This record gives sequence, C-alpha cells and structure tokens, in this order.
Amino acid sequence: MSTVLVTGGNGYIGSHTVISLFENGYDVVIADNLANSKMEVQRRLEKICGRSFKFYNVDCCDEEALSVVFEENKIDAVIHFAGLKAVGESVTIPLDYYSNNIGSMITVCRLMKKYGVRELVFSSSATVYGMSEDVPFTEESPLGVCTNPYGWTKWMIEQILRDFSKAEPDMKICLLRYFNPVGAHESGLIGEDPRGIPNNLFPYISKVAGGTLEKLTVFGDDYPTPDGTCLRDYIHVCDLADGHVKAIQYLDSHDSGVCLFNLGTGKGTSVKEAIAAFEKACGHPINHVFGPRRPGDIAVCYASTEKAEKELGFKARYTIDDMCSSCWKWQTMNPEGLSDN
Repeated sequence: MSTVLVTGGNGYIGSHTVISLFENGYDVVIADNLANSKMEVQRRLEKICGRSFKFYNVDCCDEEALSVVFEENKIDAVIHFAGLKAVGESVTIPLDYYSNNIGSMITVCRLMKKYGVRELVFSSSATVYGMSEDVPFTEESPLGVCTNPYGWTKWMIEQILRDFSKAEPDMKICLLRYFNPVGAHESGLIGEDPRGIPNNLFPYISKVAGGTLEKLTVFGDDYPTPDGTCLRDYIHVCDLADGHVKAIQYLDSHDSGVCLFNLGTGKGTSVKEAIAAFEKACGHPINHVFGPRRPGDIAVCYASTEKAEKELGFKARYTIDDMCSSCWKWQTMNPEGLSDN
C-alpha cells in the first residue's frame, strides 16, 4: 500500500482528498498547522472512514519539524495543499503569503529530495491565467499578469517546480490548476468552514440561506454575459478530490518530469444561476442585492477539460444542483461550522 503525505490535509480540499485516497486504497499521513483548519476534522474523517489517520501538527515551513514526518513514515508521494489562500488578505499581508506559500513548498521539496520521495502533486490555481478572457482556458493558454499576491505565489511555485524538476530528473511532478471548488461530502460531516465572513460565493450564500448573514451582494449585473453576472467554472470538491487521486495514479505509471492539468467542469455558471440553484436546494429565496463591479473580476472564466479527460481519465460527475444540495446539507448540519480545537 502506497503512503501519501497530504500537507494541509485538515483543510477544505485536503480533507476531502484524504477520503478519496483512503477509498482508493492509499494510506494517508496528514501534516497541518491548524492555522486555517480545526482538529475536529480529524474526528470527522475517522467517523467517515472508520479509521484514524496519522496526524502531525506541523508548519510546513519548519524544515526540522517537518523532517520528523519523513523520518517516521515511508512516504511514497506528497500532495501539497498547505498554504494561505484568501485573495483579499494576500493584498493586505503580501509578505506573509510569499514567505509562507513559497517557503513551505521549498521545504517540502528539500525533504522529498533528502528522503528519496519522487512523486509530488501541487495544488495550483486558475488564477495563474490572470485577467485573460480567452476562454475556455487550456493548459497551453498563456499565463497572465496575476491580480494579487496569492495568484503570484501559485505562478512562482509552478516555475520553482519546473526548475526543481530539471535539477532532479527523476522527480515526477503534477501541477493541478483548479477552478472554483464548491460543495461538501455527502455525509454532511465535512465541508467548507471559513473563519469569519466568507470570501467565496457559495459559503456566503449558505450563510444567508441559513440566516447567519442578512443578504448577499452580487458584484455587477452588467457584464457581457447572458444574464449580466459573472460566469465561473464551479467544480464539486469531491470531484476535485478524485482528480488528485487520478494525478497520483498518473504519476505512478508515467516517466519523470512535469505534467499539468486543469480540473473543472468545462462549463460556466453565472452568479444568478448559482443563486437560483441554491434556492432550489434550500427551498426558499436567497436575499440578495446587486452592487457595483468588484475590481479585478473578469466576466467569464471556465476550463477546457479535454486534456484531463484524455490523459487523466478525469471527468467531473456532479452538477451545480448537486453542489448546492451538498452545501445546504453541510450548512444545516453545521450552522456554526466546526467546533474549535
């Protein structure tokens, strides 16, 4: 049985990926400093999977502390999620984002080299495409001028990993650029649990639907789209988790080097369509108003999924209705989110 180290494994996407890895026969070791996650996730994972996972409360920037994880386990592959991820916050504290996101990736690479671990999947983002509206984005689309420090960290890490691969020819590295993760596990036990006021659309809609927040502000209804609101490629988090398992399987059976895949549905959903789908899921109207456009938002952003389908064998299964119903189940079961550690 192969053992996969999942950094940031207590986070939103990381925790769902742990389940998918387990269901596909992998053993999992989790490293997370709990900066943006909670220890309750471990108890929820144990309930879902029927077993506990080895967990290390460790900062991936701390090479000495993280080396203990590699010393105590025979790691076969790493999926690297750990990092700061709030776009707006990255503009306010850019140095924290650069030092944490880039520093943690460099530390992981140093230890992989030291301990002979040759397979790495990196959690990248469609933000690397910048402000281009030449959709759908393919893996060959030009990388744009990123609009925030968070996006630049993803862009820079991708380049670091390409250089690392050239210097270490036996490394196998997969870059996964994903679009807009949404939804929750079918059990309702884990889901997106942001601290404070949510930055992303669906957690915000969930809070409004549940009565925790008063109303949703839709930023702009005059975009050149069919209904005037932005189009985004929303992908169910469980589909995204399965994509990471496909990436590990791909690396297992392919030669060294860097590979790259978009993970999305290949379809854009507008903000108005998303609200309507959530209203269907929760059974009542979502209180929302329209405001001015938000700086940095582009009208349309969605993925070309042809390469992932052809080479990874990955195709998203869940619809926007599925995403909304799972969000609502998570919200109703956990109206205050998860308990603190």
